[in-house]
Amino acid sequence: MADDQNQTAAPRPTQREAQEPLEKQVAQLKREINKINRTLAERVEDVADEATGWYDSVADRAGRTARVLRTGVQSVSGAAQDNPGTVSTAFVLGTALGLLLGITLYASGPGRDRWFNN
Repeated sequence: MADDQNQTAAPRPTQREAQEPLEKQVAQLKREINKINRTLAERVEDVADEATGWYDSVADRAGRTARVLRTGVQSVSGAAQDNPGTVSTAFVLGTALGLLLGITLYASGPGRDRWFNN
């Protein structure tokens, strides 16, 4: 009876026979990983090129903006140096208008600003 069970049981594969399919799977996985790495490298390269383009564009715009601002500041500075009386008058008038506006708003009624007094 014991001999019948041994004859009907499938023969056990040797270690080498069991190892071959695993080695094939490992080789296939390595190929797939290499393919994924190549794809990622290409995408990183594309993104780096695109980011470089954006950076160059922004740097160019910032340079143009800085030149325009520098020109504006120089013209305002030149006008202030050429006409110091006009600049002083403008500051005095601005201060006077601000003071008058503040007084007018205060006089319009302290009752509406009760939250401020609490």
